[in-house]
Amino acid sequence: MRATWKPHTKHGELTERGDLPDSVFAYPKKRKEPMTDASHVRNAIARFDQVTGVTADERELAFANIKKAAKHYGVDMSESSSSELGTRPSAGRTAADRKKSARKAAATRKRRSTGAAKKTTTRKKTTTRKKTTTRKRSG
Repeated sequence: MRATWKPHTKHGELTERGDLPDSVFAYPKKRKEPMTDASHVRNAIARFDQVTGVTADERELAFANIKKAAKHYGVDMSESSSSELGTRPSAGRTAADRKKSARKAAATRKRRSTGAAKKTTTRKKTTTRKKTTTRKRSG
């Protein structure tokens, strides 16, 4: 797939996202992942598998754009295909795990709102004194 990315040459004042041309985005049709400097290119690489709502062709185009931008800004990129960066978001938790956590949180909120008032304990304030020693003076 041929890359559509082009460097953004406008410098000076801060550029608003809406002012950027489509050609500076990894996903130009969706205007996702702007790549205006090396930092943004590294960010696009890191978040490649987190982008949702894009087709396989758009991912291939994004990979080509990221690769071109990385070369332009001198960012080392060891991946040679988009599949090495991943294709779908992975949070590391299953839907069942998320539901279990949600039930536990709901039970905690319910218990806290209907339970007895929270006990407050006061700590005894302790102070440390510096030990002083007296020396006998020879005289």
